[in-house]
Parts: sequence; C-alpha cells; structure tokens
Amino acid sequence: MKALTFLKIVTTVNVLVAAGFSVAGIINPASILPVDISADKAIAIFALYAAARTIPLAAATIIFVFGKRRDGLFTLAFLAGVAQLLDGFIGIYQHDVSKTAGPFFIAVVTFIALYLSVKGKAVAIAA
Repeated sequence: MKALTFLKIVTTVNVLVAAGFSVAGIINPASILPVDISADKAIAIFALYAAARTIPLAAATIIFVFGKRRDGLFTLAFLAGVAQLLDGFIGIYQHDVSKTAGPFFIAVVTFIALYLSVKGKAVAIAA
C-alpha cells in the first residue's frame, strides 16, 4: 500500500472517530462519560463545542482525501493526530484505559502514516 493511501485511510478513520464521539456526546452524553458523572446541560454544551470543531475537520479531511491536492492533507493529518494525542491525556485524567489507549493508538498510527508519506514525498523530490 502506498504511504499516501495509508495516510488517507488513517486520517479519515481518525477524524470520523473523533466526530462520532462528538455526535455521541450530543445524542447520549452518558455514553461517553464515566459512570460516576451524570449528564447535564453543561455536558451537552461542551459536546456541541466539540462537534463544532470535529465535524468541519472531518469534512475538510474527506474533501482532501478525495481531491487531487495533497498539501492540506498533511496539515489535517497532523492536527487530527495531535487532537487524538490530547484525547489520550483526557482518558488518563478519567482513569479510563479504553479512552487512553484508543486515542494514543490512533495518534501514533496517524503520526507513522504522516511520517511515511512525508518521507516518501521527500525521497520522490530528491530523486
């Protein structure tokens, strides 16, 4: 599999997962909260803020994945990877292994895909 194709797949999965969690937080906040925290209006508002950021990121990523230009994809992949990395720290704060390991895993895979794509691009330019 080409490095760029791998980057496109990984970044798309990354942003769709993030957007999915945001939408889940709007529809059913209890599904993403720790058991000992009750859902209230403030939680719903924060979920709306999260969705306001993740849905446009997902839309822009999909546009770049299916478009011919690649330059924006690298930036979006980097931003998506950083967002997942920070989400992993939220999982640590919540003492939730799945909310820690999942985002860290997605972040690492995103950064690996980004590295391979950028490295491949540099090699192609140098050749």
